[in-house]
Amino acid sequence: MSVPLTLLGLLEREPSHGYDLKRDYDAVFGRGKPLPSGQVYATLGRLARDGKVVVGEAEAGAGPDRKRYVITEQGATEFEAWLTEPVEAEPHLQTVLFAKVVLALMLGRDAARYLDTQRAAHLRRMRELMEIKRAGGMVDALLADHGLFHLESDLRWIDLTAARLDALAEAVRS
Repeated sequence: MSVPLTLLGLLEREPSHGYDLKRDYDAVFGRGKPLPSGQVYATLGRLARDGKVVVGEAEAGAGPDRKRYVITEQGATEFEAWLTEPVEAEPHLQTVLFAKVVLALMLGRDAARYLDTQRAAHLRRMRELMEIKRAGGMVDALLADHGLFHLESDLRWIDLTAARLDALAEAVRS
């Protein structure tokens, strides 16, 4: 997730205060991992330094003075370019799951036990995502589906790898 580009996208919608950007980011993109306030303001500072946003006059509020951030033409151009580029196709061939299995086999350790533990962790996460999907709205359901599809794919790979452990062990030890 690109925080700077996401903030630029939120600013393209309308000029906003940092507090409002954090609230909007967390409401849509921060599910389970809210964006720290310090990161919002540090990112906005870098975007301003790089000419992608401008900072308006400080406005009095219920707390400290608030600054309104406005996207610049340069920021809008960068956001548009990012938005139209396809996301790099996943997965990469060298995943952590793969590395752990191969290293366990190379070292004569129990890769089947690791795969069983990983399968259980994936199933737990799938149950959590199903509950999010059941209890949440459309945005939550789509995010949960994205995670579920990735976990299902991993589970198929785990099952296939478990069935081939002997052959894989022979291949990596030779």
